[in-house]
Amino acid sequence: MTSQGITRGVSPQPIEARLAAAGLPPLPRRSWLEIDVDALTGNARALRRLLPGEGVLAVVVKADGYGHGSVASARAALAGGAGMLAVATLDEALVLRDAGIDAPVIVLYPVPPTMLAVAADADLDLVVADQASLDAAIDALRGGIPLRVHLGIDSGMSRGGLRPEEVAAAARHLLDGGLAALTGTWSHLATPENPASVAAQVDRFEAGLAGLTAEGIDPGLRHLNATGGVAGGHAPAFDMVRVGLAFYGVLPPELEVPDSASAVLHELRPALSLHARATLLTTIEAGAQVGYAGSWTAPRRSTIATIAVGYADGWVRAYAPGSWGLVRGQQVPVIGRVSSDALALDVTDVAGYGIDDEILLLGSEPPAMTVHDLAVLRRSISWEVLDDLSPRLSRVYIESGRPVAVRYLDGETRDAGSTS
Repeated sequence: MTSQGITRGVSPQPIEARLAAAGLPPLPRRSWLEIDVDALTGNARALRRLLPGEGVLAVVVKADGYGHGSVASARAALAGGAGMLAVATLDEALVLRDAGIDAPVIVLYPVPPTMLAVAADADLDLVVADQASLDAAIDALRGGIPLRVHLGIDSGMSRGGLRPEEVAAAARHLLDGGLAALTGTWSHLATPENPASVAAQVDRFEAGLAGLTAEGIDPGLRHLNATGGVAGGHAPAFDMVRVGLAFYGVLPPELEVPDSASAVLHELRPALSLHARATLLTTIEAGAQVGYAGSWTAPRRSTIATIAVGYADGWVRAYAPGSWGLVRGQQVPVIGRVSSDALALDVTDVAGYGIDDEILLLGSEPPAMTVHDLAVLRRSISWEVLDDLSPRLSRVYIESGRPVAVRYLDGETRDAGSTS
């Protein structure tokens, strides 16, 4: 079976057998995530083809790689042609450096002034996006701390960034303070699916760039687009794009994909799936109630599978009623209230269901639940669904259809064939 097949369904081999064959220990609980590394690498390669010849693909691996694992995601992105990685915080960047990843990394939000030396020692790209971060950067430069700086422009998001008319003066202050050159100049689209909104932001971004040009200042890497901008096609790519959700194989449903990008974007494959097997199997009589507050009543004699997944794992209460699992290709409903550590499924109609049957709770396409399905249930967005997946769900990394590593709750990753 291909790695795509494992992500989209259930492996014919039990997880214990697959892990043992790879020299990996069994999992500590009967629920786990599988991450298709081949899908991530392939997604990066596909997205890279959407960029102009010299364009840089920056892959966003913040929030633990949108739940996929930041280190594994970063390595897959680089293998697929990414030229830079992006995170939200300094500690996220240091996790990558501690893992031996030496590729360029940009920290998208200003770091505390007291940590600028640490960031410089880790050779990180930093953001200056307001007067406070500008002053801190200049103080650090004058103190002999070398920095790599991207100037942030507020082109319409209105939650941070320099006004276009302030950009040239800020750059001049940095250069006079000891900055060798700007590493980049950037902004972020607020409504990438709206052509008029995008056009207005592009105008403001280009106004800031024009101010730099007028002063003879090289803006460095110019970047505006994230997933929505790349997939929507309403803004120029400039020198670099920062892709998050699309790298993980998920596209915002509200985006209308232009014909020029359609073929490439249809190659993207979701890389994450959530699997479980029942911890308890119970037969109840008609009229019995299930879960807290007895919110579900059995209409007949029923078989109930209790799964060790709950809102502490990111399977929030809003997912019931309305969500389901997939067993032997058959949908089984989640019933009753989702608890912190457990949920219940009605498996009565699955002939011969046994406690060792694997249940697919989250897959890449129907009839399995998808990330978008879950986002609709919680009245939210796909990003939140993925970001909420708890570290206590072990991540099993799959390459060429076989497990190659497992990451556990404590953050330790065990590679296939390792003895420690």
